[in-house]
Amino acid sequence: MKTVSLALRNLTRNKRRNAILAIAIAFGFFVVTVIDGLTTGMVSNLEHQITQLVGGNVIAQGLEWLPPEEEGGKAKIVNIVRDRDYIKNVVDDCKINYEYYSCFTMSNGMLIFGGNKSAIQLYGRDLTEKQLNESLQFVSGGVDLSKKNGLIISDKTADSMNLQVGDVVIYSTTTVYGQNTFADLTVTGILKSNSFVNTIQAYASIDDVNEICQMPEGGYSMFSIYLKDKNKQTQAANLIEARIRKDHESNPEINVTSRLEAMKTNPTNIGKGIEKQIDVRKPENEWKGVKYGVETLYDEIPQIKTVLNIVHIITTVILIVILLIVMVGVSNTYRMVLYERIREIGTMRALGMSGKDTRKIFTNEAVILCMIGAFAGLVIAGLLMVIIHLIPITNEALSFFLQKGHFTFKLSFASIVIQYLILIILTTFAVRGSAKQAARMSPAEALRTVK
Repeated sequence: MKTVSLALRNLTRNKRRNAILAIAIAFGFFVVTVIDGLTTGMVSNLEHQITQLVGGNVIAQGLEWLPPEEEGGKAKIVNIVRDRDYIKNVVDDCKINYEYYSCFTMSNGMLIFGGNKSAIQLYGRDLTEKQLNESLQFVSGGVDLSKKNGLIISDKTADSMNLQVGDVVIYSTTTVYGQNTFADLTVTGILKSNSFVNTIQAYASIDDVNEICQMPEGGYSMFSIYLKDKNKQTQAANLIEARIRKDHESNPEINVTSRLEAMKTNPTNIGKGIEKQIDVRKPENEWKGVKYGVETLYDEIPQIKTVLNIVHIITTVILIVILLIVMVGVSNTYRMVLYERIREIGTMRALGMSGKDTRKIFTNEAVILCMIGAFAGLVIAGLLMVIIHLIPITNEALSFFLQKGHFTFKLSFASIVIQYLILIILTTFAVRGSAKQAARMSPAEALRTVK
């Protein structure tokens, strides 16, 4: 504690020089923090939007094999989950920690109105879901549960087709069995869109979409799970798959794909490996009953995880480069400090201070100065990030990386701690030479030195 006390006192002796050094350290830490927070936030926003598009972190879909209708014809895969509660019970049995889940029916089709056409992805959802309603930003209208075949579209789709709330449009699509079909839909709500993903998305009641697509009553096409910890996607998917495989032993009508086999055939893209297991061109893949395909977001889009890792590597490299530059200044500064205090060091050594304690004073002084500078940089970065977050961004090229038209910043406590540890280690090495020289100095020699 004495060495720390002396180090703190020494920091007040040459305030201007120490302030300049602290500002340099603060600037370096500020730049790294902003870059890390911005890039991580942008990638997380991209992941969130894709998660919304795909349906969740972990997705289970039911697949039925339909043999050819005529000799020489092709088999078909029908995306149907008939038992509405089965996957939910499996998830609960596996004690998976999720934020919420959703059953939905997805349909791709074309809206037709006044000679205009627009392709959409229609999601049949339970429009009373709290999480869904919180994510919807209406420009006009809203959810109208009393309206049969009510439709919610994006403002971009509405503008391109000159649609308003109350207009009736024709929806052209196919049934779950592949037949063409049409339906009249009434626009009840128009959403604000901030990306291409939002532009093509549309929502309707799952019961209405099931009727249009001839989905069995109470059925759906996909069960999506939004995990509280997205890093546990693989663990959750493996648990669900293992539980379904256990049910297969007692009921041959229940089947499941194999993630392990998919990893062997396509180690870099598990989603592609699972697709091979349900390829209708391979007769050996045929099954009876329903086969559940269990995938994660990273299985379908493995590039997201790669991008996240690259972002963290790049920000760490930038941090080290900036800090190395700053540490050159720290090293030179403490060489000057050593020269200025050479007689003071001799006096302290003559009064009984050990070389080890002398070294500690120099090291503690530099480390404390760097930590103060880094903390100041962190605070300034936090204030700047709050200000930038409040600024609305209208550039559509950046829409994929925004959250409701704003930049978001994401910092993890672990990354900040790691950055501080790197700072302390580099600072210790930067003053190591000066501290060693001070520790080895003979008291008599130091007192005889004339500055």
